[in-house]
Amino acid sequence: MVKILVSGAGAAGLCAGINLARAGHTVEIVERANHLRVNGSPIDVRGDALETARSMGILDAVHEHRITMTEQTMFVDRSGAAIAPLVTQEINDTPEDLELPREDLMTILRQALPEQVDLRFEESIATLADDGDQVTITFASGREAAYDIVVGADGVHSAVRRLVFGPEKEFSEPLGVYVAIGDAPGQATPGEARVSEVLNLPGRFAGVARYRDKALGIFEFRSDPIDYDYHDLAAQKRILAEAFAGIEDWKIPELIESAQRDPELYFDAIAQIHMPAWHRGRVVLIGDAAHCATSMAGRGTSLALLGAWALTEELGRHGEDLDAAFGAYEQRLRPHATAAQEFAHGGADLVVPATWEAIEARNARLRAAQPL
Repeated sequence: MVKILVSGAGAAGLCAGINLARAGHTVEIVERANHLRVNGSPIDVRGDALETARSMGILDAVHEHRITMTEQTMFVDRSGAAIAPLVTQEINDTPEDLELPREDLMTILRQALPEQVDLRFEESIATLADDGDQVTITFASGREAAYDIVVGADGVHSAVRRLVFGPEKEFSEPLGVYVAIGDAPGQATPGEARVSEVLNLPGRFAGVARYRDKALGIFEFRSDPIDYDYHDLAAQKRILAEAFAGIEDWKIPELIESAQRDPELYFDAIAQIHMPAWHRGRVVLIGDAAHCATSMAGRGTSLALLGAWALTEELGRHGEDLDAAFGAYEQRLRPHATAAQEFAHGGADLVVPATWEAIEARNARLRAAQPL
């Protein structure tokens, strides 16, 4: 039983907190934001992660909140007419794969978090010093504390990774696409249906996803790297508006206008994280901080569940030999992460074709793949 600090209260951080605390460790989770992130598109639990969710005791709750894909995602033309469906065989691992709203999964994980876990919002790591026996942390609040293990679960822009392993640019591989997700106008869908419509223009994607009482505008566009502060919401909104400026097709103007009004608009480059090792000393990375595959893979949440579970099991097996525990965790997870990252590399061509010719070729392939 050791004292563990988890940085980040996303899916990876909460799963780590649940599993590590249940294993008897003393766990503190710090989160830079003042609340759990519940905005964004629905997320997936796929393949082996379904069994992990069962082992964690949350699979029944995940099933209760699943979204049923009663209509497939439909690509439309510039007038809004349907032209090609996205069949689930293009993206799913197994027929049992589940999709649910992000806010529902975060609620499920928060409720499963043992009471003894110390979850602190508006707190983040400022400095980190690992002397081999313990890790001393100075927080942004000025508080200081020491821990036996630090788990970096703080996402693609991980501060823990930067402090321990080096600048983000050393590990980041941009895929040449930016993504934004914000509120959209629209009607709720009946029951558990999920309805999505997508328009492609060369190098651009704009869509609306509706489920339950939610409507989200989802945008992607190809671009060389853009220099901006990823904490600057005004800059993010400006970049999004410029990427779709002058386009009057379909619902794009109203979708952009609605996204501009969203105070929690999500915007980021689609970039993978590739690292030769996910641990150093008493510090270990999990989730997107270690091996982001991007939203194009649709497997980030599944990797978070698998990683937190494997890390906890290997710490239990190897006791005080942290190097062996972290190495075994990495050996178990790397094949899953590598497969997800490889899957994502075809995502841009599927979702954001670069030319009209590529769009039509994609649509023709999808139409041909439709089951008879």
